[in-house]
Amino acid sequence: MANQQNSEIRYLAPIAVDIKKKKYCRFKKAGIKYIDYKDGNFLLKFVNEQGKILPRRITGTSVKYQHKVAKAIKRARHLAIMPYVADLLK
Repeated sequence: MANQQNSEIRYLAPIAVDIKKKKYCRFKKAGIKYIDYKDGNFLLKFVNEQGKILPRRITGTSVKYQHKVAKAIKRARHLAIMPYVADLLK
């Protein structure tokens, strides 16, 4: 009987298991080769509320496309399609 109690382990609270979704590059998945700097609504997905460009570790974008996204955002800002700084952009 003592062996049965030792083999049965009970917890007061369930064990927290983190199940994270695998990040993926949306450009590779969709087969997008060119990121259009004139599409401001699409580029808003890659900036936060203050207007800062989101890093790769958050968006999941690959290195190649992160450079292209950053360049497109900077071009859109230069042409006043997107703001440089914003209060509660989204």
